[in-house]
Amino acid sequence: MSLVLFFITSGISQLFTGAILDSFGRYWASLIALAVFAFASFSIALFPNIYLLYAMRDVQGITISLIVVGKRAFFVDVYSGEKLKHYTSLFVIIWSTAPILAPFIGGYLQSIWGWQSNFYFLGILAVIFFILELVFSGESLKHFHPFKAKPILDVYGHMLRTRDFALGLIILGSCYGLVVMYGMASPFIIERVFHFSPVTNGYSSLLSGVAIMLGGAIAKALIKVPIQKKVPVALISIVLFSILMLVSGVTNGNTYLMTALTIGLHTSGGFIFNVVYGYYLGRFSKNAGTAAGLTGGGMYIASSAICYSMVNLFGIRTQTILGAANITGVVLVIILFIAFSKFRNIRLNAEAATVNAAMAS
Repeated sequence: MSLVLFFITSGISQLFTGAILDSFGRYWASLIALAVFAFASFSIALFPNIYLLYAMRDVQGITISLIVVGKRAFFVDVYSGEKLKHYTSLFVIIWSTAPILAPFIGGYLQSIWGWQSNFYFLGILAVIFFILELVFSGESLKHFHPFKAKPILDVYGHMLRTRDFALGLIILGSCYGLVVMYGMASPFIIERVFHFSPVTNGYSSLLSGVAIMLGGAIAKALIKVPIQKKVPVALISIVLFSILMLVSGVTNGNTYLMTALTIGLHTSGGFIFNVVYGYYLGRFSKNAGTAAGLTGGGMYIASSAICYSMVNLFGIRTQTILGAANITGVVLVIILFIAFSKFRNIRLNAEAATVNAAMAS
């Protein structure tokens, strides 16, 4: 429940924190959020009470949304062009290490010093970042926007009415939702169907996380290749891996084969996620905080809806059904990407025509 509360508050908060950051700046919001996050973490560790835990996890979710959205917007504030693509791609790769490192670090801390040590660790980390931010950082926002309801709502409305932006949100949510879907289904399949231990499931999840990070690294290496050339290749590979998972589940399903095919799936999914996410962070540079918040919050909501819908629709209990669910998910992504590409090309052509007309005049 505490994890659910954290994700819900973090996801919903990101929808609104962007507007706050675009109006009041990134620097002081980040400092205050780090300080409050440290306070919440130490409170959980020092005063173990289930209701305090729930409340402080909500506080952590809100403060994390301020920190993460602020740092996404920071790159847009400071960089542009190829440098912006480089750093946003790197940001996604680093962000994707979380599902790899967190369970292992947390597990070791708990086994050695008890569960409270996880929150001491988070609190100390926040204090260290607070000091580093205080010493080395500063305000990156150049143009402050008035904090008024109508202009803010107009910006949100404009972004959501921009078709390539709205479609891309669902693409991001779908790619991430397929990853979460595996995380929800794999314990049952590996432990109940194939009769392996939770340790085996842990290593399977670890390899899944490595695959996502690998996909992001490949996307960064191919950063100069146009979207319309590299994403279709990744989509085809996801389809092939999904079909192999479905067919092999019928004939000779086992944990090792399922994990190997999942590595291929999540490498391709991580690739697509990195490409589209990097495109998004630079899409509305004048309202970088709002765009970053809307992207993060919208992605969380879309991925949650897609993931839970797929799990409940298919009732995933075997490798075969997991493959079928993946095929359904990737077909949705393909349809969305075709529409996304169409509207993106319309926008680029319109912008080129405007530039040409200006030059001619």
